[in-house]
Amino acid sequence: MDETILRVPSPEDLFRTSRRTEEQPWTASRPPAGEMARVLGTTPRRIVTEISGSSIAHWKHGELHDVVEPMKDHVIMTYIDTMQRLERRTGKTLASGTARPGAVTIIPSGTSSRWDIGGAVNVLQLYLPHAVLERVAAEADTAGSAPLLERTGHLDPTTSRLLMSAVDVLDGSEALDALFRQQLAELLAARILSVHTGSPASYQPASGGLSPTALRRAIERLRSDSDTDLSLGALAADAHLSRFHFCRAFKQSTGLSPHAWLRQHRLAQASTLLRDTDEPVVSIAVALGYGSQSAFGAAFRRLTGETPSEWRRRAR
Repeated sequence: MDETILRVPSPEDLFRTSRRTEEQPWTASRPPAGEMARVLGTTPRRIVTEISGSSIAHWKHGELHDVVEPMKDHVIMTYIDTMQRLERRTGKTLASGTARPGAVTIIPSGTSSRWDIGGAVNVLQLYLPHAVLERVAAEADTAGSAPLLERTGHLDPTTSRLLMSAVDVLDGSEALDALFRQQLAELLAARILSVHTGSPASYQPASGGLSPTALRRAIERLRSDSDTDLSLGALAADAHLSRFHFCRAFKQSTGLSPHAWLRQHRLAQASTLLRDTDEPVVSIAVALGYGSQSAFGAAFRRLTGETPSEWRRRAR
């Protein structure tokens, strides 16, 4: 059972309001996961951190009446099966909204606000370093990353859907899921720059795909064994492109994102092994780089609607 936090606000709490640190916002010292654990009075259901420094965490928490202290990363969140009133006091300004599916809340790094939430919340949070926003802005040739806007239960189904797509790939560190989470962080950073800053960024339409040599190198890396670095950074470096431009050029060339291409390739490998060999499912999972048979089974079922054993029986 989740531990909830039930607190009666003290007079000091009631008059404590939001502030922005004097230092640059992204140099604030508190890691978001630690600060969230403090104010929510619980630990995340699941959390995973990528090589870019961004993290995705799934929380379930109860009633909240507290001040969120400044954090070193931006926090972007959306809600799962929740309908709950939110109140956020920033200085003399009181913002309110509703935590519900399709809505997002944004806490820019370095800001501090008092929050009042009257009941249970099921929430998915992205912790996005400011350096990632700056890099994506530079790679996309935009004017720069303007300050993020505070959002409180703001309706944005596109950003919400993007973040919600991480739910099924929070467990484990298998290469396919890791590549998806890296790609997702890039997409979310671009989306946030385009709609949730004081000066929204605009992006030029993609023009041209990868050169034949760059495409061949990317395919060779994606087809290689599980010991090879399949990170988005490594794929982009092979092509001498930024991660932002590599993703767009790869999709222009293949019709698929790097993650979707790798997923299709792994599914084809798994199907061949299941149909044409008597290898145990656990051995096939290991051969394809999955951390466990259950992780492989869950991924296979998401793509086919069947477990590996069910698919094998039907295919023979």
